[in-house]
Amino acid sequence: MWYLSLAAVAAALLLFVWVGLQARQPDSGLDDYITARNSQGAQALGLSFLASGMGGWILFAPPEVGALVGPIALAGYAVGAALPFIVFAFCGPAIRRALPEGRSIGEFAQACFGTGVRRWVALISLLYMSCFLIAELTAIGAITSMLSALNPAVVIVGVAVATLIYTVWGGLRASLVTDRWQAWLLLGLLLLVGGVALQRLPHIDIATALPGIPTGAALGVALTLVIAVTAANLFHQGYWQRVWAAEDSRALGKGAMLGGVTTVLVVAVVGGLAILTAMSGADIGAPPIPFFAMLKDAPTWLSLPALLLAMTLVASSVDTLQNAIASLAVTEKQGLSLPAARWFTVLLMVPVVVIALQGISVLRLFLIADLLCATAVVPVLLGLWSRMTPGAAIAGALAGLLGAVLPGWFSSGSALQGILMASFPGGVPSLGPFAGALAASALVSVAVALLGPRRQPARGQA
Repeated sequence: MWYLSLAAVAAALLLFVWVGLQARQPDSGLDDYITARNSQGAQALGLSFLASGMGGWILFAPPEVGALVGPIALAGYAVGAALPFIVFAFCGPAIRRALPEGRSIGEFAQACFGTGVRRWVALISLLYMSCFLIAELTAIGAITSMLSALNPAVVIVGVAVATLIYTVWGGLRASLVTDRWQAWLLLGLLLLVGGVALQRLPHIDIATALPGIPTGAALGVALTLVIAVTAANLFHQGYWQRVWAAEDSRALGKGAMLGGVTTVLVVAVVGGLAILTAMSGADIGAPPIPFFAMLKDAPTWLSLPALLLAMTLVASSVDTLQNAIASLAVTEKQGLSLPAARWFTVLLMVPVVVIALQGISVLRLFLIADLLCATAVVPVLLGLWSRMTPGAAIAGALAGLLGAVLPGWFSSGSALQGILMASFPGGVPSLGPFAGALAASALVSVAVALLGPRRQPARGQA
């Protein structure tokens, strides 16, 4: 059976490579390589937002949240995953007007606040995307072990090399084109795997109580997930690239809304399948893996489309992250050539693959990166407000760092304990640090901006 799995995985990866290489523009320059400026319609953008935002994580996190915490928290996860796209739908046109030749979140921060804030924003973005990249490759290794007899290292390296081939050669256009194929493929495979596996679950008694925790606690988890996921994804350079890849502001707005709605539906379906699995009385494992527990009593052949689903999810996010990190490097290192940008992407993947092959958990590092994003997301977006100043942004970001520590400090009476709680020991997310970071950064940013002198608004700003 392993040779059939290997053949299917290889065929899918070769298809992605072929599709991606067809998108290459032979005479394109560096700007087209990292922005594909003004080239994408609404439907293409919507499918790209869906595919690039999805990843192997949706087979682990939403199912676990749904099965253990309940539908309220799952709704929070779905909204959090989609909310960044909604933000870009409304703020993207203003960002395009303010920075018509822009290429990155760092350049937006530079235009609004200067070099200091730009470097900090770029660092946060790089940290977050590196964690995301490692987590995705680690996830496909774990999924391969569960669903096939293949060596996980073969699939990890295969995904990394295949996506590198077409992103290094074709740039953002290659990622955008493969996103369309991957979006339709993942939707079809999800319906197939979910539909067949659901029919093989034990009988579900409709009188059985929904899994979860008390409503108040579930709301707290839901709010935590909304803040963490939204704040982090707003620092995803891959999404910022698509702001300028859109044909115009109308296409951006429609595409982002389409991506947001479909993301909510996909996360809800995956999490909903996990809730039904838990309600059926099936053993969801320890640690819980409800989505894969659902496949336990399914036909053996279903493991192959499930593996292809996981690989499609991972490839669609990995190629976006590869090009996004190259884009960030180009915009932060002035004078970097197109060949240098390509080599930077290749070299970056070496340590990423090495870490992913270790199979370690990166959840705690992911949560810390999410929290750093939450400390700065409001000050950065307030750059569209004419009263916002560099001093206000810096003060807001520093206040966000303090706000992340204060809840634990107050509850324990110790500053060191507050710092420890803000580093999420055990990899368990909690609302306090995220809510504190968001509230403190917003309040201080607005207060300092209102008390200080006005600045001249950039073109297109409110």
